[in-house]
Amino acid sequence: MDDRVAEFHRLHEAGCFVMPNPWDVGSARVLEQLGFPALATTSAGFAWTRGAPDAGVGLEDVLDHLGVVAAAVGVPVNADFEGGYATDPDGVAAHVTRAVATGVAGLSIEDSTGDADRPLHDLGLAAERVRAAREAIDASGTGVLLTGRSEGFVVGHPDIDETLRRLVAYAEAGADCLYAPRITSLEHAAAIVEAVAPTPVNLLINAPFTTVAEAAAVGVRRVSVGGTLARTAWGGWLAAAREIAEAGTFTRFDALPDVDGLLARGE
Repeated sequence: MDDRVAEFHRLHEAGCFVMPNPWDVGSARVLEQLGFPALATTSAGFAWTRGAPDAGVGLEDVLDHLGVVAAAVGVPVNADFEGGYATDPDGVAAHVTRAVATGVAGLSIEDSTGDADRPLHDLGLAAERVRAAREAIDASGTGVLLTGRSEGFVVGHPDIDETLRRLVAYAEAGADCLYAPRITSLEHAAAIVEAVAPTPVNLLINAPFTTVAEAAAVGVRRVSVGGTLARTAWGGWLAAAREIAEAGTFTRFDALPDVDGLLARGE
């Protein structure tokens, strides 16, 4: 097992760690410098660098991106692998096999369909897709950590009981970590932790509704931020650009970071 894969598994054994989401090599290297023990890609943040909305980038570009980010840092990198870029389990398995060869230490498979009329895969199929990813990872011998994601709270079906049912099924199908993005209640996070124990749980914090300490106190093992750091960056430069366009002033060009200096430290 690769050292970074082994370290990623170790991080999930006890305590709570933060795994922020860079969107390119520069942001990945600076986050590593800040001391984060692991990083995760963000499908949304990467898509925005390509001028596309979330889920608007194809498999080949995503695989290239995973390899570039994983090679740029020394810490484990978890791949936001969306739905595996396939619907059928065989397709998911084939694509996971390619993803684990990029150097990532983990990847996630989600259960959303992209179809507004039927936003989640039927539970049976969704579990089979996770099982196919598990079998592909096992066959690869890489030991890459598999996260099963249930997207009900993302796609407008915030049913905690259904979410729990799905996450339990994904744990039984072989997921090493469980994740329901857009949960914004510590009570829901605690319910997930209890339902899938002892499998570790990831909590997305993309709004100031809690802290790392509070998440850890209810048993969350891993915290990520999704595309929110990327949106924060977009917010800063959009505000500056709008000021220039609308007022012709440049007040936001004050007290800016030394980006060259930050990146030079990682060379």
